Amino acid sequence: MLEEAGEVLENMLKASCLPLGFIVFLPAVLLLVAPPLPAADAAHEFTVYRMQQYDLQGQPYGTRNAVLNTEARTMAAEVLSRRCVLMRLLDFSYEQYQKALRQSAGAVVIILPRAMAAVPQDVVRQFMEIEPEMLAMETIVPVYFAVEDEALLSIYEQTQAASASQGSASAAEVLLRTATANGFQMVTSGVQSKAVSDWLIASVEVSATRPGVGAASPGVPAIHLAPRGRAPCGPEGRGLQAPHMGHLPQEQPGHSPAVFPQGRLTGLGGEDLPTIVIVAHYDAFGVAPWLSLGADSNGSGVSVLLELARLFSRLYTYKRTHAAYNLLFFASGGGKFNYQGTKRWLEDNLDHTDSSLLQDNVAFVLCLDTVGRGSSLHLHVSKPPREGTLQHAFLRELETVAAHQFPEVRFSMVHKRINLAEDVLAWEHERFAIRRLPAFTLSHLESHRDGQRSSIMDVRSRVDSKTLTRNTRIIAEALTRVIYNLTEKGTPPDMPVFTEQMQIQQEQLDSVMDWLTNQPRAAQLVDKDSTFLSTLEHHLSRYLKDVKQHHVKADKRDPEFVFYDQLKQVMNAYRVKPAVFDLLLAVGIAAYLGMAYVAVQHFSLLYKTVQRLLVKAKTQ
Repeated sequence: MLEEAGEVLENMLKASCLPLGFIVFLPAVLLLVAPPLPAADAAHEFTVYRMQQYDLQGQPYGTRNAVLNTEARTMAAEVLSRRCVLMRLLDFSYEQYQKALRQSAGAVVIILPRAMAAVPQDVVRQFMEIEPEMLAMETIVPVYFAVEDEALLSIYEQTQAASASQGSASAAEVLLRTATANGFQMVTSGVQSKAVSDWLIASVEVSATRPGVGAASPGVPAIHLAPRGRAPCGPEGRGLQAPHMGHLPQEQPGHSPAVFPQGRLTGLGGEDLPTIVIVAHYDAFGVAPWLSLGADSNGSGVSVLLELARLFSRLYTYKRTHAAYNLLFFASGGGKFNYQGTKRWLEDNLDHTDSSLLQDNVAFVLCLDTVGRGSSLHLHVSKPPREGTLQHAFLRELETVAAHQFPEVRFSMVHKRINLAEDVLAWEHERFAIRRLPAFTLSHLESHRDGQRSSIMDVRSRVDSKTLTRNTRIIAEALTRVIYNLTEKGTPPDMPVFTEQMQIQQEQLDSVMDWLTNQPRAAQLVDKDSTFLSTLEHHLSRYLKDVKQHHVKADKRDPEFVFYDQLKQVMNAYRVKPAVFDLLLAVGIAAYLGMAYVAVQHFSLLYKTVQRLLVKAKTQ
């Protein structure tokens, strides 16, 4: 029998018989007709940024899970349960997000464009409105954000095609597409998130002391006001050049001691001088901490604070322009978490010390928040200032400068009472108002609920350099007119103080903004030893003295805030085939082996059939 079989096989090979070729080359044929390999590799690794997870006043916010190991789907799929739902920002909506959560999705990954500045404005506004709603509800579903690349886009498109095939009309078509489609298993490399113990929120204070430091000698020329278009100058007409910070974070060479004072902006005069406090919180906030750059909120406020420190340190260098006011600058931390840095700073200065400028004569506290956009400025107050007070004078000077020097700016005062029933205060000045210190917040936003204050869409391109420079000048001019009482001295309202060499330096503001938006500044990421804080301290110390940090540590028994780790992870997308593919492959293999088995068992019949075919072929 074996000899006959060998003879038959030899004859079939010589004649290139179809049945033998079909049997021998069937696996090769299946490989050839299989779909081509996609652009993405069998495994693609990319960085993902997890949604916020924190507790504030005992209330949990954000996602409570960080572990992900499930198959990818898009919103086109019929079933999302226990699947990783991929969404593109351009197609994202809150209804789709809620649908994924209602169907008990295993995870949600939102794919962001590489160029956030190129995102259409309607998409930006829509997502800014969605972010607070996403954070307002606690969820156990891991939510991640990823920046789009070619491989990730290929994964999304293949997953979209596989998900869309599930809605086909024909069951056979669904089965075929499901079997031939490429699936992806999404797996994170990290572990389950846990609370971070002993985290410190750091704030930077520039304290002022009593008079006697920073006064120049009587021989130093005074700075005189000049009409529009002319620079302030000395008696001999020499222009005064303001110090330049340079491009952060690089250090620039120093100037002469006459230009750089020792830095304590301490009033010149008696013992009980009024103090003006200028505050801006430096931290950013968004739905994902590692993507929170906070350009307008509140990089713009920090930029203005640094520029004001530079300008007034210059004015306080000379005795004739050394005003009878103490100036105190404070860059607070934890601003997005109910202003924890400001709260502890006030407690330390008002409750735990016997000597503090905040305990003495505080004229007013000016908080800066989101001042880098728009054609309007709003002074938010908890209590309208009384006429005759210094805070009322500052309000009037803001109105005067805006009306006469910048008529395109719409200025108004917004009165809102403090609502202690809410978990989070509306503006930073309310922290001071609770302690009965006169305070207000200056912002181009009319409402504290505006989504621009807490969004990952708040990138560098959203801050207009000319607008930021204009608003800085309005603030500086108004402060100067109050401190030096220029209106009472008859200075015309349209006469600027800071012009030419003493003008606001737009390139310096741009440098500060570029530095601030080059790194995420979420409170969970900025510790007391971070390079950001050390650089901020360094540049403040160039103009001011006694720059130091204040730290806030949550109470272990009843913490006001709790942060969690695993905010940035590596995700792997492994190419997989669905279970139905394994089933169809097993059926094919079984059929193939069955055919071979039948051929062997009925070899005599097969032999006779083949022999007849060969004879017929020879006769033809």
